[in-house]
Amino acid sequence: MTSLDRDDVDTDQIVPARFLQRVERTGYGKYLFHDWRGDGDVDLRPNPVLVAGANFGCGSSREHAAWAIEDFGFRVIIAPSFGDIFAGNALKVGLLPIRLERDACRAVVDAGTVRVDLPEQTVLASGRQWTFDIDPDSKHRLLNGLDDVAITLREHSDAITAFEARHDLLPLPDTTAL
Repeated sequence: MTSLDRDDVDTDQIVPARFLQRVERTGYGKYLFHDWRGDGDVDLRPNPVLVAGANFGCGSSREHAAWAIEDFGFRVIIAPSFGDIFAGNALKVGLLPIRLERDACRAVVDAGTVRVDLPEQTVLASGRQWTFDIDPDSKHRLLNGLDDVAITLREHSDAITAFEARHDLLPLPDTTAL
C-alpha cells in the first residue's frame, strides 16, 4: 500500500499536460506525479493500492490521469472523496475508487497493509473492516475485466454482424493512376 496524504490532487498534478501527446493508452505510468517525484516531494513505488486525500482527481476531465495510475501499477485508490469525472474514468480503465471516511483512510495507512475484497465490498486492515459502495454494473465490469468495447461486442454482436451483412463495404479508391 502506498500513501499520498494530500487533498485536492488534480489531474494536472497526476500527469502534467506536457506529457499528453501520446495516442496510446499505455506508457503514462512513468509520468505519474512527474513533477512531485522529480522534486523529491513524493516517493511512489508500484503497488496495487494507493491511499490518497480528499477530492483526489479533481480538475479537468483528463482520462490520462487514470491511465497513468493504472499503468504505474495501482488497481485501487482509497480516498475520502474523488473528482466525479476522475472516478468515472478510473472505473472505465479498471481502477477501483473506494470512498472511505478520512479516519478510515488514516487507519489503513497506519496499518501498512490492506486487503480489498471487491465481491464483499470490504476493506480490511489491522483487524478492522470497512464497507464501501459500488454500483452493481461497475462491480460486474471490474470483476469480469469488461470495458465498454467488450460490453458492446457481448451484448450486440448479433446486431453488428447483421448490420455488416446488410451493408456493402465501400469500394476501395482506384490507386492505379497514382
